[in-house]
Amino acid sequence: MGGRPSSPLDKRQQQHLRGQVDALMKNFLPQYRVQLAASVLRQISRELVPQELAGCQLLHSKKLPRVREHRGPLIQLQGHPPQWQPIFCVLRGDGRLEWFSRREEYENGGRPLGSVALTGYTVLTSQHEYLHLLDTLCPDSPGDHTEEEPDPLLEMPVNFPLFLQHPFRRHLCFSAATGEMQRAWRLALQGGIRLRGTVLQRSQAPAAHAFLDTIRLYRQHKGHFGHDDMTLGSDAEVLTAVLMRELLPALQAQIQTGLRGAGRARAWAWTELLDAVHAAVLAGASAGLRAFQLEKDELLAALDRTIRPDVDHLLRLRGRVSAKLLAEVQGPLESCLSRKVDAQLPRLTRTLLNTVEAALAAVQTLLVQGMDRLSRHLRGSPSSTRLRKEVYSFGEMPWDPELMQTCYREAERSQGHLGQLVAPFGFSGVRSLVFGAQDLSQQLMADAVATFLQLADQCLTTALDCIQAAQQLEKVRGRVLKKFQSDSSSLQRKFVHRWQICIFLPFVLSQLEPSCKAELSEFEGEVLAVGSPALTIESIYEDVIQGALLQRIDRELKKALGASDVSCALDGCSEVPWNQAEAGEETEAQRGTCPKQPGTCTEVQPLYPLLPPGTFWS
Repeated sequence: MGGRPSSPLDKRQQQHLRGQVDALMKNFLPQYRVQLAASVLRQISRELVPQELAGCQLLHSKKLPRVREHRGPLIQLQGHPPQWQPIFCVLRGDGRLEWFSRREEYENGGRPLGSVALTGYTVLTSQHEYLHLLDTLCPDSPGDHTEEEPDPLLEMPVNFPLFLQHPFRRHLCFSAATGEMQRAWRLALQGGIRLRGTVLQRSQAPAAHAFLDTIRLYRQHKGHFGHDDMTLGSDAEVLTAVLMRELLPALQAQIQTGLRGAGRARAWAWTELLDAVHAAVLAGASAGLRAFQLEKDELLAALDRTIRPDVDHLLRLRGRVSAKLLAEVQGPLESCLSRKVDAQLPRLTRTLLNTVEAALAAVQTLLVQGMDRLSRHLRGSPSSTRLRKEVYSFGEMPWDPELMQTCYREAERSQGHLGQLVAPFGFSGVRSLVFGAQDLSQQLMADAVATFLQLADQCLTTALDCIQAAQQLEKVRGRVLKKFQSDSSSLQRKFVHRWQICIFLPFVLSQLEPSCKAELSEFEGEVLAVGSPALTIESIYEDVIQGALLQRIDRELKKALGASDVSCALDGCSEVPWNQAEAGEETEAQRGTCPKQPGTCTEVQPLYPLLPPGTFWS
């Protein structure tokens, strides 16, 4: 596997890639500015709608997002020709992997031999599976009979491998000393991959929503309808993935012919070449977005100043145009939904509900076990040191990859079935969907743990003995479980609601593209006359389609959940149409993420006599 590209990227190739990135930014940024305006209008309009029913019951943990740092010795396949060499690896809390020549280099603050953000990687623990991947990655050209170079992977079978594969980057090949170490590293790496991948999806910032909308529209304009996993990562990483996908056919046709070697050596060289191209594109995309940052900040501030005083007028106009547009497209839209969507909606709704219900049920089981364990320790008159250890372990539950694996595994169980259900609709983002369910599990666990610790600190005082303290914890346990079940129910619905929109909206838009898109020109003048960048006929059109979808999704959710009304639980979902808000009935915007809980004052009462005040919460 010692094959390498016949030459690194030369100046001409680097200049060509810079030109490609510049062209991408030139096409992307104007649409991004438009979506920033739409996102600000969406945010302001939501502030006008009462949100009491959408509020969460649990306190919101401030310790997310992160993963638990993991470190230890591994061996790595590196060098030219590649050889297995001992290293010391460190997974940082932000999902970045670093490796050093030895532990002392890390402990002394030395520079790592290498580092990588784990965005977009997949962990393989089967050497046979990885070698098969290499065999299919880069098939030999006809007539290429170059003798394959010695393959260290085959010469030295690996008992506990960890292969990190990426579609556009160099593969990273590690091996652990034992199966236990391999499992610990696999779980840690998967947590880092998920953390890095869902950074935009977790964000509630208008700019993040605007960016994702712009990516979707950019790809739709190129004929690529359907949600996929290309939106995993930061903004620069997502732009890089978009451009790499566009460049890939030309790279395969023009550059791959210059690779030396055959078979796996050729595939290895191909990943190194892709890595060089990816690095160049990522550097250009990052630079372009950094250059836009100041303008973006100023634009967001200016948009808020200009849109907020005029929001009533903008929303009324949007509602009028939406009604007219709906009348024009009602026939084809209803036909598409009836023929293409309705038959699959019940089964998909149930599958999504089962997926998230199972994951959150596993979270509740772990939470109950943790709370019960603390109560037992209090009843047993533990030492201060032992109780501190138990409290710390309880507080770290959301970031314990081994413990949370039971929840994450539940989110993965229906992955194959989901893939089959959504494939006819052009949806290929099942990995993003599973990551979303796992993120939700971790967030809910973190919120529940934070709530329990806070309430425990408020109710346990020096006047209580061990039995009385344990009885107080039982009451706290009951309160937390009620809050957990309320939030769990609401978040399940929001999760299903969001992903139904991601699955069906691009598909319906693609089906209506030939017949309905032409109708938009009739209304464009009315929108342009307003002179606000926050209103575009394309966004209003998509809202009309989304509104019709939401009616069906809400109806199906009611059937699946047996509830009289689930719409109130969906108010906080980012995909709910906002153009129909009653702008004339303005209420005070509620900006907080959660309503204030009873007893959430900053002064914490003294805890159990063995511990100083604030032990549980700190």
